[in-house]
Amino acid sequence: MPTSGNSRTWTIRSGKDLGRAISGVRHESGLSQSELAERTGIERTYLSRLETESSTLALDRALRVLRRMGAEVVVNLPEPLEGNRGETER
Repeated sequence: MPTSGNSRTWTIRSGKDLGRAISGVRHESGLSQSELAERTGIERTYLSRLETESSTLALDRALRVLRRMGAEVVVNLPEPLEGNRGETER
């Protein structure tokens, strides 16, 4: 769920939060699961599992470790959205 009413920022505290962020960023970018899967080189079914919290045990554990160390993980979709289409991983 977006943080503080800002539909472009997600605070990640669990695998479920990360899945919602992935889904939210994908929707904001106007991509289908199939399109995003193709661009990222992962299976669409795995992407679906990430978005619906079906594959989050390792993510939950990693996020718990970060929280215990006082860290906060935030996903922020920068402006402008149109300029980010088609970019690959950084």
